[in-house]
Amino acid sequence: MTRKALLSVSDKTGLVELAQALVQEFDYELLSSGGTARTLRAAGLPVTEVAEYTGSPEILGGRVKTLHPKIHGGILARRDVAQDVADLQRLAIAPIDLVVVNLYPFTQTIQQPDTTLADAVEQIDIGGPTLLRAAAKNHAFVTVLCNPQQYPEFLAHLRAHQGQTTQAFRQACAAQAFWHTSQYDQQIAAYLTEPAEPWPPYWACYGTLVQPLRYGENPHQQAAWYRTGNEPTGWCKAQQLQGKELSFNNLVDLEAARRLIAEFPLEQPTAVIIKHANPCGVACADDLLTAYQRAVQADPVSAFGGIVAVNQPLDAATAQAMTELFLECIVAPGCTDDARAILQRKSKVRVLVLPQMREMPLAEVRMISGGFLVQTPDVAPVQPQQWQVVTQRAPTQTEWLDLVFAWRVVKGVKSNAIVVAKQGVTLGIGAGQTNRVGSVRLALAQAGEQAQGAVLASDGFFPFGDSVQAAAAAGITAIVQPGGSLRDTESIQAADAAGVAMVFTGVRHFYH
Repeated sequence: MTRKALLSVSDKTGLVELAQALVQEFDYELLSSGGTARTLRAAGLPVTEVAEYTGSPEILGGRVKTLHPKIHGGILARRDVAQDVADLQRLAIAPIDLVVVNLYPFTQTIQQPDTTLADAVEQIDIGGPTLLRAAAKNHAFVTVLCNPQQYPEFLAHLRAHQGQTTQAFRQACAAQAFWHTSQYDQQIAAYLTEPAEPWPPYWACYGTLVQPLRYGENPHQQAAWYRTGNEPTGWCKAQQLQGKELSFNNLVDLEAARRLIAEFPLEQPTAVIIKHANPCGVACADDLLTAYQRAVQADPVSAFGGIVAVNQPLDAATAQAMTELFLECIVAPGCTDDARAILQRKSKVRVLVLPQMREMPLAEVRMISGGFLVQTPDVAPVQPQQWQVVTQRAPTQTEWLDLVFAWRVVKGVKSNAIVVAKQGVTLGIGAGQTNRVGSVRLALAQAGEQAQGAVLASDGFFPFGDSVQAAAAAGITAIVQPGGSLRDTESIQAADAAGVAMVFTGVRHFYH
């Protein structure tokens, strides 16, 4: 028995190959409209236009094409309900067994800088979502395809099941169609929400599965990786040159590394080593090899098994140095052929190329019981020209450079965060403590005697003078902190008493 397939697609990828198989292998009759019909006809395929089939021409400049009882009756009719079958016979409506639809390119349209509201509105598909939802609702009898990537699997399924589809396959396709239309509607709603209203009354976070992960933070937790948006961005565009499959913890650490390395100017060779989402060594130098070596030397114990990010393409010398230490992952904006050949000696280390290291997410989402929190990312620039010197002594030129370096690093350290640095290298990092003086003591202890003549950065203000006193006693000569405490005067007085220069940024960088 001949079956009918309705094909109406904006994205013509794989269309002709699908239609040829439907006609030649599985005896389908094709219904179509507009550009889809023209494409099929140009390929020499027999196709009946929707307007001819329904007896109703397209109207309103193509806004109404498929919204007709003869179309939707054929899709929605339940083949096991006598009244539905009788209605089809009485009205001479043929059942439609396959619906292949993808929607107007709304998202691609609004991404164009010169798109007007009127342009965007014309790309709001009406008939397409209606067809998808109708077919998905009646998936007990109808197969629905909304993405060209489904075509090969669909044809393989038909070939494996004597030209039929199983209930499980149709239900999976129906679910994908409903996900597709819901995401499409969310994108339209977000676009139409007034820009002056930063938080719409509804927030939908949709993702497309990239891959299931072996497990989450721990082996007893399940995990998966999803991408947002219609096109791959961020880590989904990274090229993994070698190494084992990325894990949940790898991706969390890689993002922490990317977030921190993005703080440093591209022209300043910089290396960041991350362990458990915190930096353990950060360094700048005149060349990438020296920057990497200094970052390792900052905390060689913690660097073992770390995640390394650099802000310049990997060269052979740096790659050679990296093979001398066990590393989990390496990410760079590029990699020379010589460097790649050297790294292949360590086949298990994951090496990634991510050209857009500075690309930030549009929002940060964190789940809590019964809901979730959304915030814009912390992209406040480092602006030393706006910092305020609050002590009798101003920082020297060398101290200014180190203060700027330490302030960039402290932004990527979990609060309470303290960074001790000198000559473009971290010497001690205190992270995640429940009180700030505890982080200060950890960072100073790690720095040891190297704290003499070093600077200190704090992501939040000092509530008391004790942190300044501890820093000064260890040999710290300059401090950068946000300021804003009711007891700022106490900290300033402690700095002045010790001859320590201190500047306030007026910007806080809590990172929980």
